[in-house]
Amino acid sequence: MKLGFVGTGTISSAVIAGLAKSSLDIEEVIVSPRNAETAARLSEQHALVSVGKDNQDVVDRSQIVFLAVRPQIAEAVIRDIHFRSGQHVVSFIPVVSPETIAGWIGVPVKITQALPLPFVAHRLGATAFYPPEETISAIFSALGTAVAVTDRREYELLTTGSALMGTYFGILESAERWLTESGVPSLQAHAYLRQLFTGLAYATAVSPNAAFAELRSEFSTKGGLNEQIFRDFQGSGGTAALEGALAGALARVRGG
Repeated sequence: MKLGFVGTGTISSAVIAGLAKSSLDIEEVIVSPRNAETAARLSEQHALVSVGKDNQDVVDRSQIVFLAVRPQIAEAVIRDIHFRSGQHVVSFIPVVSPETIAGWIGVPVKITQALPLPFVAHRLGATAFYPPEETISAIFSALGTAVAVTDRREYELLTTGSALMGTYFGILESAERWLTESGVPSLQAHAYLRQLFTGLAYATAVSPNAAFAELRSEFSTKGGLNEQIFRDFQGSGGTAALEGALAGALARVRGG
């Protein structure tokens, strides 16, 4: 396979790093030169990576093209490229619909939406993609777990769920700030919370069939502090605020 990446940000870099560690039969990975520093680094780190002259060169040399540009500049970037009829395009742009991208491309192409996360650099985590397609499934299976989604609405919901990463770290950030302002040294607070949440993530890994409500109960002593904090968090509108934020993000995903 010859794979091209238009956009060389965090996600493209993670996918390329994961592919380089896989056993997939990849002849070449061509990256766009827009972010010259990142493109040069990827080329230096991975023998299969070369830097295209421009976005058009990337597309011309690739069988499958991965679009990984920011939504704000996506239209300008995509309209400026000439794609081949029937070419396979994989969009990493979550808030722009395939129909919109197809309109910008202007020739018949096969479009897949995919949602790789930074963990694919280590061939971990799950990547949702829609619609199901054998080659794309093989690529993302090599990067962890490939989740082929047959329903567009389900894909949009999973896309929304993936946007919780910042909130996850925001909770850690808030807890660390509270601990340090209350008197715990910053390094100690950071190390403690990091290990605490690593352990909680491990608990989900070793109990894959356990409901989150079940795990919450298991890790909350009746009448204890864990139960109290979640009750107060919920009572203060925390869970309602989270659900409202998810609904707002879903509206944005569907509005693309």
